Amino acid sequence: MIDNKKILAIIPARGGSKGIPRKNIVPLCGKPLIAWTIEAVRNSAYVDRFILSTEDPEIIDVARQLGCDVPFVRPAELSADGTPGIVPVFHALTTLPESYDYVVLLQPTSPLRNSSDIDGTIEKVAKDGHPACVSVVSVAKSPQWMFHLDARERLVPFMADTRIAATRQELTRLYLLNGAVYAANVAWLKSVRSFISPQTAAYVMPEARSVDIDTPMDLRLCEHLMTPF
Repeated sequence: MIDNKKILAIIPARGGSKGIPRKNIVPLCGKPLIAWTIEAVRNSAYVDRFILSTEDPEIIDVARQLGCDVPFVRPAELSADGTPGIVPVFHALTTLPESYDYVVLLQPTSPLRNSSDIDGTIEKVAKDGHPACVSVVSVAKSPQWMFHLDARERLVPFMADTRIAATRQELTRLYLLNGAVYAANVAWLKSVRSFISPQTAAYVMPEARSVDIDTPMDLRLCEHLMTPF
């Protein structure tokens, strides 16, 4: 709770995965992948309740063994490959009997995100007055230095209407959604139907905590970053 406002955190973890089979419970440094997100949200100073949303019986069993609340089974039709990420959020908000002022979405594929990242994103909404806030990371490679090729394999600037910067110092600092934390005022979210809008604020995370696991290489990178030297 923050300023007497109740906060719900939702961990979406469907069973299907193409890049890494059973990705959400694949072992990472001795624990199922979802364990890292469960531990991070458990240590939040503000989250009143955190739940798992899944259609998968095995993931439910793993989550409950880790002490995570699983109050319902998500319908299979809301767990397909092409299901938008906002769908589990609205399903949870309408299925749970109690109401919340703020909602936080925490994808299990961001195991390096910690409780301070969760709380920092929440504070941007609850204390700074933004209706929504999402975590981002600074982009290492700028599209101002990117090209596509024409039919004769000649370089064509990707950003055709922008002067190509001569030095890194001239580049515009850009940010990328890292998928780690999404937070919003529930009433606002129900109206806008998306965490992303011109009103959405950014919580900047370091690159070292911004790995989003989608491929086996991402998994190996996380293992490397989480292993003490």
